[in-house]
Amino acid sequence: MSITAPLTAIRFPRLLLTGAAGGLGRVLRPRLKAVCATLRVSDVAALAAAGEGEEVMPAALEDRAAMEALLAGVDAVVHLGGVSVEKAFDVVLPANIVGVYNLYEAARRHGTKRIVFASSNHVTGFYRQDEHLDTLAPLRPDGHYGLSKAYGENLARWAFDRFGIETACLRIGSSFPAPKDRRMLATWLSYGDLESLVRACLAAPTLGFTVVYAMSDNRGIWWDNRHAAHLGWQPKDSSEPFRAAVEQQPAPDPDDPATIYQGGAFVRTGPFE
Repeated sequence: MSITAPLTAIRFPRLLLTGAAGGLGRVLRPRLKAVCATLRVSDVAALAAAGEGEEVMPAALEDRAAMEALLAGVDAVVHLGGVSVEKAFDVVLPANIVGVYNLYEAARRHGTKRIVFASSNHVTGFYRQDEHLDTLAPLRPDGHYGLSKAYGENLARWAFDRFGIETACLRIGSSFPAPKDRRMLATWLSYGDLESLVRACLAAPTLGFTVVYAMSDNRGIWWDNRHAAHLGWQPKDSSEPFRAAVEQQPAPDPDDPATIYQGGAFVRTGPFE
């Protein structure tokens, strides 16, 4: 299978999208059909019926047998599944830690060689907002969710070194129709830029193990993607058109940890909730 075809061409006979019922999964589901002959979608939540060129296969990430079946015949994966907010460790553990292991083990067994993994900016959430990071900075997770994504990144690194499974770890900032607060003026990722980044990761001739911060071309960003330049991805959108409206909100408390640290409100939770 060629991995150098144009982004508009069908490149993968079967592409799997996990977390397809979630907010970003619903955004990407119709947009990924152009890069595959068959789009297999999965979630534990209710999914819309299969459209043309789609397969619907519900599966719990923590169910090893279900994941084994889900990966059968899959050429590449866009993995958005799992808990996407800060929760107690016992809530995060099944899908985000056991589940991501099951995904990679099933990929190994079935020969799936490329995964786009939805990591998070919360793997480095305990850096200050006045610090500028590249993707080689040591991890500083801000909670159980960030810890689980750090585990996923380490697993992906190991899976590439040991088994040759290529992964792009997308440290997603804040992907919504518009930024909701001052922090999101730096972290915002438009849906269009999300799509173009995922497609760039699927199309890259050589992916290896790549970490990339997923944010639009915002002013005053905290993150540097120089080590992901081989993806050829350039965001097109910016949070700047929303700045005036956002800055009409009350000024945040400068002593609030959510104002100090890049992880925002995620840094406020108790250590072992």
